[in-house]
Amino acid sequence: MTFTTRPTLRGTFGMVSSTHWLASQAAMGILERGGNAFDAAVAAGFVLHVVEPHLNGPGGEVPAIVATAADPRPRVLCGQGPAPAGATIGHFRSLGLDLVPGSGLLAAAVPGAVDAWLLLLRDHGTCSLREVLTPAIEYANAGHPLIGRVGETVAAVQSLFEQHWPTSAGLWLRQGKPPAAGAMFANPAYGGTLERLVKSAEEAGSDRPGQVEAARRVWREGFVAEAIDRFGRRPLPDSSGRAHAALVTGDDLAGYSATWEEPVTHRWNGHVIAKTGPWGQGPVLLQTLAILDALDDPRAYDPSTVRGVHAEVEALKLAFADREAWYGDTGDVPVKALLSREYALERAALIDDRAATGLRPGRPNGAQPRLPRYVERGHGRAAGLDPTTGEPTVKADGETRGDTCHVDVADRWGNMISATPSGGWLQSSPTIPELGFPLGSRLQMFWLEEGLPSSLAPGRRPRTTLSPTMVHRDGQPVLACGTPGGDQQDQWQLLFLLRHLAGGQSLQEAIDAPMWHTTSFPASFHPRETEPGVLVVEDRLDEDVRNELGALGHRVRLSGAWSLGRMCAVSRDPATRVLGAGANPRGMQGYACGR
Repeated sequence: MTFTTRPTLRGTFGMVSSTHWLASQAAMGILERGGNAFDAAVAAGFVLHVVEPHLNGPGGEVPAIVATAADPRPRVLCGQGPAPAGATIGHFRSLGLDLVPGSGLLAAAVPGAVDAWLLLLRDHGTCSLREVLTPAIEYANAGHPLIGRVGETVAAVQSLFEQHWPTSAGLWLRQGKPPAAGAMFANPAYGGTLERLVKSAEEAGSDRPGQVEAARRVWREGFVAEAIDRFGRRPLPDSSGRAHAALVTGDDLAGYSATWEEPVTHRWNGHVIAKTGPWGQGPVLLQTLAILDALDDPRAYDPSTVRGVHAEVEALKLAFADREAWYGDTGDVPVKALLSREYALERAALIDDRAATGLRPGRPNGAQPRLPRYVERGHGRAAGLDPTTGEPTVKADGETRGDTCHVDVADRWGNMISATPSGGWLQSSPTIPELGFPLGSRLQMFWLEEGLPSSLAPGRRPRTTLSPTMVHRDGQPVLACGTPGGDQQDQWQLLFLLRHLAGGQSLQEAIDAPMWHTTSFPASFHPRETEPGVLVVEDRLDEDVRNELGALGHRVRLSGAWSLGRMCAVSRDPATRVLGAGANPRGMQGYACGR
């Protein structure tokens, strides 16, 4: 029997896995009181705003994939807000910028997370707004024991807060010090924001969907939108070294709505894997699986062997090169061609017994790829890390800056959801004092160059790295999973899926196994660096395997034994109705619960 850090949970009532134990238990509490998976996910999402504010917030975004008991087909919930109306390449160029700053007001997209969670509750939930928001309101008002990483994050940006972002200092530097690990911490301003949403909902009448819709209206057109509009007009310093105002206005919020969309799917190993469209990086995972299939070598599916790691890394490099050349919110991304067997065979033929170091996008349908000039010039690893910018940058010791959250839920009726909330990090934009949260900085994922699939344009969604996953078998949902990690999200999920779906490992075995990823392509976050040939591995990976990979030309960089990946997963067996769950031990934060 293989030792695991915790058991793979099994039961028939309900399962939750998330990146924070309080969010998992809040969701489980909703299930215990009769709510469904979607009610539970919404409750967890708002709790994550409170307990993981360095990893996500109300000013950020959330994509999700859902399957309902009534209609098990996967559907994508897009809570990725677009670029505001004033966000043009010309405007940024007029400010002397070649890249969108990685932090500050100017980098904010339209907030999408709250509207998306409320849309999910309206369309598929059963609980009232008060029921699902009560846990978050209580933690915000009464406080909760703060995880140590929050205080460490605040300490990293303390001088910025003190000198330039006084509203953030007022929330996070009480008595002039960052919050201590385990200390009770409250955010009554955000608790008050949620209470006002609930009050507005209940004043709209007794109809549950009508109440939720009223809260959406107040968020987009009422006091929240007004506060965001007002606060964003004052220029404040950002990672460019200069002060800029926000481009997001109240009109931008009023014109935004989260949407339901069809997923991109790929059939693999008897399963159908669903991801978001190419406005996210999700199809990278599908392309990688298609390329591995085209190699026609079962050894390519084992992430613990030299043959397997080499094949998987090289397939990932090819898929991420296509992400750079072809993905974006343009409506004409050649997804069908990118996932075709013919194209996968072309790409697989490029993999040999040496590690590739160049960026090699393909030519789906014979089209000529185009890369940003910034990428073609080449930008290596930055000398230091700006703790206000980016999502996750994994250093040699496994430390990250910024990051993301994740939550998966499955209930006894057959409902399932995978959601990856992120953005609106406390360290990347100044706090709006009357609301208790900052805006996001997702515009940094656009290029300030015309004619690219991911060029900045008003109303266009940034090509996000957020990448929830749902897996179906015989038309029924059997697995929901995901992880924080920016550019690493689909890499770590690839290893998990190979181990679980192809290797037969349990959820927890697949999560616990040594993780690795490559940084041999342009990062999605400021300053958009590339590290050709670099392969970051947990040092638990067999030493002989590491040495042989180095002999193949991989620049192997060791990371801590338990430092890479924050996988969450829930499962369902349609035949027995047995549910399962696993959660990541890394970071000592993620937790699964269920019965």
